[in-house]
Amino acid sequence: MWNNKNIHQLSFKDKEIILVGTAHVSRQSAELVTRVIEAEKPETVCIELCESRYQSMTQKDRWQNMDLLKVIKERKAFLLLSNLMLASFQKRIGQKLGIRPGEEMMKAIEAAEKVGARIHLADRDIRTTLSRMWRLMGLWTKIKLLGHLVISVGEVDKIKEEDVEKMKNMDVLETLLSEIGEALPELRRILIDERDQYLAYKTRTAPGRKIVSVVGAGHVPGMKRYWEKQIDMDVLDEMPPKPKLTAFLKWGIPAGILGLIMWGFFAAGTVAGTHMIKSWVIANGVLAGLGAGMALAHPLTVLSAIAAAPLTSLNPMIAAGWVAGLVEVVLGKPKVRDFEGLTEDILSVKGFWKNKITRVLLVVVFTNMGSALGTFVAIPLMVKAFA
Repeated sequence: MWNNKNIHQLSFKDKEIILVGTAHVSRQSAELVTRVIEAEKPETVCIELCESRYQSMTQKDRWQNMDLLKVIKERKAFLLLSNLMLASFQKRIGQKLGIRPGEEMMKAIEAAEKVGARIHLADRDIRTTLSRMWRLMGLWTKIKLLGHLVISVGEVDKIKEEDVEKMKNMDVLETLLSEIGEALPELRRILIDERDQYLAYKTRTAPGRKIVSVVGAGHVPGMKRYWEKQIDMDVLDEMPPKPKLTAFLKWGIPAGILGLIMWGFFAAGTVAGTHMIKSWVIANGVLAGLGAGMALAHPLTVLSAIAAAPLTSLNPMIAAGWVAGLVEVVLGKPKVRDFEGLTEDILSVKGFWKNKITRVLLVVVFTNMGSALGTFVAIPLMVKAFA
């Protein structure tokens, strides 16, 4: 028996599980993980990582295999950008405290290999977690989230000692989004409660009769709460359907805009209709171009954003940011040094704009936000034509 408050003895059917709660930025936790695994010699070691996070920790050349065009076409630019910002925050915290990010998980992997135990990934794919959160957010919340991530990357050096103590029981995703989670309780459910269930299920169903599970201390109470309960993994892994209002607006706004322009020509005359078209083109084009410009896009990319936005805003199947992102990739194709320097460049706000990979992602996200904002700016300008 272990006389340590961070070690919990559990059982499930014929399995013996030793649950180790770790502090994500603590060298003592990393050392504890090694001691427990080497002493217990389990058949399986569960770790609080998903496949993509595991690969990013164990494969140093992973970024060199990234297909930016595929990322843009599959509409995953924001998810990848968010992931990189989270990685940046975690790396800088690790530097501040003198410990490698994910040290306790790396120690668990190394100790498991030493005793001949299999590695079992117990966390939900971070892309699924972020996607489920994304579905719940409106445009303004998404803008706040992106801004919060950018600001957090630049303010690591301002973190105080009491903040560090608080962060020891939270993972990087929970730390960064805690403020937004207070305003949107539903995000907390997805970020923490659902993952507690996921971790509990994956741990108790892991292969082997003796298992050591290494998770953040903040997840331990939730895992113990759900330990004996029935958990539907299909629900936790599925993408929730988009709200009916979202689907309606996706097609309804473009249809309404086209209808408004047609009405303008027939009800108010050619001058009014032409004015409405100009308002639509200028508002969408200028704000989308401004978004691309904020990402320091190539001048031709900015022009492509300006040209594409008025048209793509009327077509729910394509977005101005995707067009601008593809143009930016072609014009400023990332080089090997961009992939090799990515892990260092994301350590600063300036680096996100300097590295061609993250700049492309910023172009996609900022252009889309500018185009979306342009739609809402254009509508009142168009209505004024009737006056």
